[in-house]
Amino acid sequence: MLNRDYEGQNCSIARALEVVGERWTLLIIRDVLLGLHRFDELQESLGIARNVLTDRLNRLVDEGVLERVLYRERPERYEYQLTKKGRDLNIALTALRQWGDEYLSEKPPRLLRRKVDKTPVVAALVPKGTKSLRTDEIEAIDGPGATGGATRRRSVREKRQ
Repeated sequence: MLNRDYEGQNCSIARALEVVGERWTLLIIRDVLLGLHRFDELQESLGIARNVLTDRLNRLVDEGVLERVLYRERPERYEYQLTKKGRDLNIALTALRQWGDEYLSEKPPRLLRRKVDKTPVVAALVPKGTKSLRTDEIEAIDGPGATGGATRRRSVREKRQ
């Protein structure tokens, strides 16, 4: 991990990594973007140790990336919802997905498309002020390289519906 005081580093990437750079953190955000919101759903999808998941969720809440929303009073149970700060990470995750598809995957496991017309969606550098798609305007679908992980996340999500 980077030093918390950023000694000698005037770098927004270093600061961002302090929030989202720990192992599992971006995968948690990915799963919340894909519709998994409850602790047990995230734990089942990721296969992550409960104490590690608790630590990462607490950190994301403390950093304002996620918020806890009460969905049952007795016993108290919470869901995790992305804040605007968290939803804005979708752009970074899309760029990482594209890079992984290009250089690390023979077949992309997941594809993004615009809901209204099914047009493929990519992350790209565009002029400031250009209107970008909102998270609710896009959907992730299985790509030609989809395997058990995508199917497991979909199955976990469908259990609740």
